[in-house]
Amino acid sequence: MPQFKSEMTIPYKNSEKGKKGQIIDMFNNIAGKYDFLNHALSLNIDKIWRNKAIKALKLLNPKTILDIATGTGDFAILSAKKLQPEHVTGIDISEKMLECGIEKIQKLNLQSTITLEVGDSEAMKFDDNSFDAITVGFGVRNFENLEQGLSEMVRVLKPNGIAAILEFSMPEHFPIKQLYTFYFKHILPFIGKIFSKDYDAYYYLFNSVQEFPYGQKFAEIAKSAGFQDVTIQKLTFGIASLYICKKS
Repeated sequence: MPQFKSEMTIPYKNSEKGKKGQIIDMFNNIAGKYDFLNHALSLNIDKIWRNKAIKALKLLNPKTILDIATGTGDFAILSAKKLQPEHVTGIDISEKMLECGIEKIQKLNLQSTITLEVGDSEAMKFDDNSFDAITVGFGVRNFENLEQGLSEMVRVLKPNGIAAILEFSMPEHFPIKQLYTFYFKHILPFIGKIFSKDYDAYYYLFNSVQEFPYGQKFAEIAKSAGFQDVTIQKLTFGIASLYICKKS
């Protein structure tokens, strides 16, 4: 199986915790400002990307959906509204992010359709073949063990199920590549520090995107983890990618 040492990319170099513990701390630190910064810094393009992922699941007509690394629940909420499933379960390792998500869900009166709970994507409590579909919005990059997390997705998906995975990637053509790199390396961490008081969290974003095995490399890892077929759709000049991963 292709190996990806995701634990090498960590938010806080001076912390003694492993990657997973640092990711929990990072998202707990920025939870209160996460939605504002996420949408503002992406110019709301992230909403367009999520809608593309939802469209890819429509023909499947999933009744049960698992949203991994759900954060404040944006993907879970969109799935509930657009796909009309019987239930959406969202899991995340950050309690503070989940608290923000639960508050949003209650305001939208979706608590009978969406359940958010603390859960580790690399060791999920769910039975085999539990969900028709899985969504992941910019979360696989944060896995401590990417291969294990993908294998868990295969395990909990029902036969013929689909995982729609959104993740940042690196543009490869001038001048988008240069502009993207400058923005992510210099502008985004500066703005993130002003509003969230956590410079490292947003500088980590740049490092983790740079080192993530996007495109065909990710597809190969997903297939090695057990997915039968993986299609790749580049989004917005290659800034992000949508991976549609099918289980046999």
